[in-house]
Amino acid sequence: MPIALIILAAGQGSRMNSDLPKVLHPLGGAPLLAHAMDAGAALMPEKTVVVAGHGFEDVAKAARAHDPEAIVVRQESQLGTAHAVAQARQALEGFEGDAVVLYGDTPFIRPETLEAMLAAKAGHPLVFLGFEAAEPKRYGRFITEGDSLQRIVEYKDATEAERAITLCNSGVLAADAQVMFRLIEKVGNDNAAEEYYLTDLVALARAEGLGCGYVTCDEAETLGINTRAELAAAEALLQAAKRTEAQENGVTLVAPETVFFAHDTYLGRDTVVEPNVVFGPGVTVESGAQIRAFSHLEGCHVSRGSVVGPYARLRPGAELAEDVRIGNFVEVKNARLDEGAKVNHLSYIGDAAIGAHTNVGAGTITCNYDGVFKHRTEIGARAFIGSNTMLVAPVKVGDEAMTASGSVITSDVEAGALAVARAKQAVKPGLARRMFEKLKAAKARKAKEQE
Repeated sequence: MPIALIILAAGQGSRMNSDLPKVLHPLGGAPLLAHAMDAGAALMPEKTVVVAGHGFEDVAKAARAHDPEAIVVRQESQLGTAHAVAQARQALEGFEGDAVVLYGDTPFIRPETLEAMLAAKAGHPLVFLGFEAAEPKRYGRFITEGDSLQRIVEYKDATEAERAITLCNSGVLAADAQVMFRLIEKVGNDNAAEEYYLTDLVALARAEGLGCGYVTCDEAETLGINTRAELAAAEALLQAAKRTEAQENGVTLVAPETVFFAHDTYLGRDTVVEPNVVFGPGVTVESGAQIRAFSHLEGCHVSRGSVVGPYARLRPGAELAEDVRIGNFVEVKNARLDEGAKVNHLSYIGDAAIGAHTNVGAGTITCNYDGVFKHRTEIGARAFIGSNTMLVAPVKVGDEAMTASGSVITSDVEAGALAVARAKQAVKPGLARRMFEKLKAAKARKAKEQE
């Protein structure tokens, strides 16, 4: 059966105390919404509908950035989960298949759990996801009989006996889309909160003689984010899982608790990561590389055998071939470094291409920005860039060429040539001593005048 995702992301998240919509707060370098979309994407949905409300334009932009084909619909007033799902009906007009309802603030639902729900749907038109809660608190409770879900009672409407039940509702639903929308039309708001509950579908379905099923998962999967403290706790859970995953995949983390991953970080086998390394989104590190202490990587690719850091920064578009060396206090942005190239100290390489086995000396800067436009620097293979060279782009340095230390290179340097672009040194005997004596005398006069 074709599948449609409906992701509810309309809430303001007032307890976050933020101007940013709750579902756009980052977890592992990606918005909470992106995590929910990724979980559902594993089902290969035919359509994805995001229901947005507060911060609609920002939520829509984030959803389409993550999935350009996502459909974003507006929920003007937040009147409950059934009302929210109903907003997706027009976007799914004529759709015949299964709908999976997820929540933009619930980032840890596993694809395997959603697949289990769809499998359970073979015997029921509606399947809800539940979990055994360590502390049930204010969750809705499942009332079950065997493998059948009889009803779901919201905490506000539950009796004391029902509140003692620990099998709780996550809100996640898999259902025949046509049946779900038809039943939603019958949902009322005669309850303590005067809201239209998606959970009322159970009673409505059973009234029509339709069965409802349920699947359970670990409570950790259902963790919703409502406060900054919960967001921090979720980040800690994500980081712990990423560290464990990396180690199980053959990565050495010298001090695991000090290494921070993005949601999509990939590290190859036998990579060594030293303490206090941060991986932003979009990082791939191949096998056998070494990321040294206090480095920050984002949007980059590091090939086999390369060494990065310590205290290095790789920004988006940095592409390191095999056995490249990036040393301390070096920043690389939107640049390709070919096999065996070295930039070992105190340099900025931006909008550039560095050839194989080229050595870039300390203090080198590719001057890539003129205040309006960015320009490229191209350096050939086996070149030698002297320390403190300023390469004023656009400029090219050929294979096996050399620049003298302290040069400002503004014109192309042909292959095999040496470029020297610095003023001739002048030495004035005794001038320094005379200048110091003059300055000290001036300082003494000023001090006397202030007495």
